[in-house]
Amino acid sequence: MHPTAFTIGGLDIAWYGILLATGFMVGMWTAGRRGLKIGINAEDLSNLMIWLFIGGIAGGKILFVINHLGEIPIKESFLSRAGMVFHGSFIGACLAVFLYTRAKKMPIWPTFDALAPSFALGHAFGRIGCFMTSCCYGKTCELPWAVQFPQGSMPYQAHLNQKLIETNATHSLHVHPTQVYESILNFATYAALAWLFQRRKFDGQVIAAYMLIYAVLRFGLEYLRADGRGEFWFGVLSSGQGISVLLLLGGIVIWILKMDSIEREISKKKRLVATGLCFFIGLLGAHRFYAGKTKTAFIQLFTLGGLGIWAFADLVLILSGRFTDSDDKAILNWE
Repeated sequence: MHPTAFTIGGLDIAWYGILLATGFMVGMWTAGRRGLKIGINAEDLSNLMIWLFIGGIAGGKILFVINHLGEIPIKESFLSRAGMVFHGSFIGACLAVFLYTRAKKMPIWPTFDALAPSFALGHAFGRIGCFMTSCCYGKTCELPWAVQFPQGSMPYQAHLNQKLIETNATHSLHVHPTQVYESILNFATYAALAWLFQRRKFDGQVIAAYMLIYAVLRFGLEYLRADGRGEFWFGVLSSGQGISVLLLLGGIVIWILKMDSIEREISKKKRLVATGLCFFIGLLGAHRFYAGKTKTAFIQLFTLGGLGIWAFADLVLILSGRFTDSDDKAILNWE
């Protein structure tokens, strides 16, 4: 493992950049083929790729800087070759898609569906680049497939700072190859989403599925990561886990709303009642958390998160048209 692939005229060409570019190009090529199958203009898709690249790079860098404020100088964070956070890249890319499709009057949800499998494919290549650069490394372990990184790598330096290895050590301790784990899982996600794209039942289904799958995968992988995880949410969740929870909720909302987008509506009165109920329950949960009515961080998170998710789900199901004016009995029983 070495971060530099080769040198041209004294200029080091990094594996991270090569694999990031490879993932982007392969991902966009496959997205373009899917887009053409559903009637999206080839020129519009080609131009969108530029904005996706800009949005992804900007978002990934900005979130990396935010996560490491006070730990790494801002200039160093921006100039670091490995200084990227995928959640930020995904958010930046989604914002770019939203703005571009609005400007060009393209169908937003079919466009997202065409792109979704490619997000996973590009990410899979990017994680191989992370492995070559030694960023996003895992916790120490003694598993048969554990890996060691050489002197000068990020895990080596971390273990040296923690006095887990001697100064004359040639390699880091054995660690989980979390980059490889995530790469394999992303390749599998790509295959699953490409299969789903051919069988989707409604626009937005594939991007929602991607958000649900990746949120769960990333939440679990965070437990194996040992690199800087940013500020912890509620003292319990890493930054990556917190954003994954939001990603999961976003996927649920898109799935429900798009699934029922052409179905029946409910009265404004019931919408207002549902909104008021959700607000009250969410406020109660927030009050219990901030007033210190619970004793431990886990119970605090459960109280706020549990009540908040219930209220949020209540609002989403009501507003999405799952229940109609003719379903009074079902609504009353459910409430």
